[in-house]
This record gives sequence, C-alpha cells and structure tokens, in this order.
Amino acid sequence: MEFTHFNEQGLSRMVDVSDKAITTRKAVATAFISMSSETLHKVKEGTISKGNVLAVAQVAGIMAAKNTSNTIPMCHPISITGADIFFEIKENGIQITSTVKCKGETGVEMEALNAVTVSALTIYDMCKALQKDMIISDIHLVSKSGGKSGDFKFEE
Repeated sequence: MEFTHFNEQGLSRMVDVSDKAITTRKAVATAFISMSSETLHKVKEGTISKGNVLAVAQVAGIMAAKNTSNTIPMCHPISITGADIFFEIKENGIQITSTVKCKGETGVEMEALNAVTVSALTIYDMCKALQKDMIISDIHLVSKSGGKSGDFKFEE
C-alpha cells in the first residue's frame, strides 16, 4: 500500500481529493467511559451540578464532528450532511456511539471518531468534580461505507 500523505520531499501534505468521485459516505464510531455507580446514577438522574451531562455531551460531539479539520491537521474540511450521538447506559459506564454522514470526495471516519472522543471528554469534564478516576477507552471505528476503499466493519 502506497502512503499518499507525503510529498516528494518526504514531508506531510494534505492529500488531493479533487479527482475522487463524490459518493455518499457514512461512519460509525464508539467509545466507552467507565465510572462508579454513584456517578452513573447522578448522570442518569440529571443531578450533576453542571447540568444535563448527556445533552451537553451530545452537542459537544456533534460540534466536534463538524470541526474535525480544525484539530486533525491533514483532515479535509467536510460538509457533513448528518451527525448524531447515542448513549447507552451500562452497568459500569456509558457507551457512546456516533454516526456521521456526508456526500463528498473523502470519508467521515475521523469525524465520527472525533465525535465520540469529545463526547467522552465532555462527560469526564462535567463529572470530574465527583469522580476523577473515570476511564475513557475502546475508541474505535465500528463501520464505514462509501468511497473507493469500500465498506468496513469492525470485527471483535
């Protein structure tokens, strides 16, 4: 496989995607934040002093997806056509899943990954006064579709 992120001098560059076909693309990513049952209960009940943790984390994740190219140097600015964040309360934490879509020349994997990461960091930020030893883990791409490289599905 040839790496396309280097120029003739061996320095990093943003890949030229101007000749790539515009296709519908979708990426799904996930992350997990583990926390104590006390903290989790307060998140579920909406009694964290900073406000509705999941509502704020959802907005933060969507904003992160839209702004990925501002923080990941070689990512292209993408016109996202849809982004959503889902939360599943588990026994020992919160599973975060993002879905990001676009019609464009390049995929939205980084946007989906950035969305779950920033959502998890937002949950941490809003709960850290109660618990500092929360762990953010298992950040990964679940699936992607569209584009030249075709579909991908994560397999355990």
